[in-house]
Parts: sequence; structure tokens; C-alpha cells
Amino acid sequence: MTLENNEETKPTPVVEDTQPSAVADIAPPEMGDQEGILSSINRKRVKWYWWLLLSILVVTAIVVASGLLGYWSGIQDRQANEATQVAMVVEEQFNLGVQNMEEGRYYVAQQHLKYVLELNPNYPGIIDKLAEVELILNTTATPTPAPTATATPIPITPTPDTRGEAELFAQAEDYIKNEEWSSAIETLETLRKRNPEYRAIDIDGMLYLSLRQRGVQKISEGNLESGIYDLSLAERFGILDTEADSWRTWAQYYIRGASFWEVDWGQAVFYFEQVAPMFPNMHDGTFWTASQRYQEALKKYAEVLEEQKMWCEAEEQYKKLRDYTGDTSLDEIINIVADKCR
Repeated sequence: MTLENNEETKPTPVVEDTQPSAVADIAPPEMGDQEGILSSINRKRVKWYWWLLLSILVVTAIVVASGLLGYWSGIQDRQANEATQVAMVVEEQFNLGVQNMEEGRYYVAQQHLKYVLELNPNYPGIIDKLAEVELILNTTATPTPAPTATATPIPITPTPDTRGEAELFAQAEDYIKNEEWSSAIETLETLRKRNPEYRAIDIDGMLYLSLRQRGVQKISEGNLESGIYDLSLAERFGILDTEADSWRTWAQYYIRGASFWEVDWGQAVFYFEQVAPMFPNMHDGTFWTASQRYQEALKKYAEVLEEQKMWCEAEEQYKKLRDYTGDTSLDEIINIVADKCR
């Protein structure tokens, strides 16, 4: 009898792998998910661009607004400064008019007060003071009373005949009214030589006014030395006002600057730098204005400094020239010199 193995052969159990595959972990998302991600990224980019553009616009608006505010502020400051200067001139001229009235120089006082009236007709007291001084000027001399007869007649010295002096005086007045200063001065000098005591105070005032006006006129016409001389003569009869003194000062600066022309450009720049902003059209017999001389002196001085390899100093002079003239073509040479300076 054949013995059989009663044990049944059991099949080997299959163990299923329940761990997710590594490949499954990195599997790409489906097509719909990719489009959503790209769409989100694009929206973020567009939003970022808009924010950037908005920021640029805001910054630009702030810069423009600041520039406009600065521009208007500068205009207002300049207007305020001009108004302040005019007010100072008006007050000074009024005080000079009152002072000359008190000292008996009525013609000089009249001119000062008329100048105030032109600048500010509403200045307190100007109408009354001007009327007062003109009343004095227009008042005829009080006739001398006849001497009373006495038992013993006293010899009377005859009154000197001053008809010639009166005619010259009236003629000088007409010249002054017509602003013929040289003729007025000649007539007054003739009158003074003929009779030094005739209306001496009035003639002093008329000479002051005529010399002052002619001096300023000569300087404005380019006759600087002669104008300075006239103002110095006027100063013998009274204190020069601020305006006339300024004309004399700038004319002296112009002459000094011209004396350094082609000799020392640095000194020429220094003097014309003072004159050009205040009196740009002041000129001498060469008809070079202060503005033109200042520009030429800056250019020549910068070139001299370049030759001496003083780059930083040359850059400064070129910048002054550009700022004064507004010539942007100078930027190229400024950049070259600035690089060498650094």
C-alpha cells in the first residue's frame, strides 16, 4: 500500500505592495491644473506691472508738483523781495525829501518827493509834503518895506540890480524841467560866478540834482569815468541816494574788471560776477556789456585752468558759464573735465 502525503500543498500567499510608487509621487499634474497655475502666475505678473506703473506715475506726479511749487514759490519770493526793495527806496527818498526841506534845499526835496509819488502815490504824507515844498518854491519874495523918514535922513544903499541873476535862475529851472542837465549845470555855474550870494541854498540843490542825474545818465550811456566824476561832484552838495551810489559802485567794478582783461582772467571773473547780475547791460566805450564780458571771462578762465590741469576749478567755471547762459552744449566738456577732476 502506497503511503501518500496527506498534507496538502498550500499555495504561497502573494503580498500586495500597498506603498505608493515614487513615480506616482512626481507624476505631473493634469493639463487642467497646469493651465490654472499659469493663469494665476500671469495674473500676479499683470497685477505687479500695474502696481509698478502706478508707483512710477505717483512719483512722477510728486516730482512735477514739487517742481511747480518750487517755481511758484521762487516767483513769489522774488516778487516779495522786489516789493521790499521798492518800499525801502520809497522810504529813503521820502526821508531825504523831508531832510532837504528842513535844511532849506527845496529843489532837491521836490525831486525826492516827486520820485516817491511816482513809485507809491499812496505813501503816507507824500501829497502834503510835496504840496508844502511846491508852495514854498512858488511863493514870491516878500517886498522889503520902505524906510521911515527921520529928521536926519540916513543914506540908503541902493538895492543891487539882480535882474540878470533872476533871468539865469529861471533859465536854469527850465533846463532842469526839460532834463537838459549839462545846460542847467553851465547856467548855474555862470550864475554862481556872477553873484555867489544869490539864492545860494537853492542853487546848491539844483546843482546837486543836475550833477546826480547827469552822472547816472552818463554811466547808463557807457561814459563810466565821466559819470563817476559827476556823482562825486554831486556828493559835495548832499549825500548820494542808494540808487545813484549803486550806479557809481558797479561802474567802478566794471572799470576794475576791464583793467584785468587778458591779464588776469580770475580777477576779471570776480569783478564782472558782481556787475553782470545787477546791471547786465552796463558797458563802456567798447560796447561790451557786463554780461558779455562775464561770459567771455568765465570761458577764458576755464581754459587757463585746463591748461594748468586744475580740473576741478575748471569744472566750476564751466558750470557757472552753463548756469548763467543756459547753454547745455557745455555739458560735454563739463563731463570730460569732471572725470579728470575725479
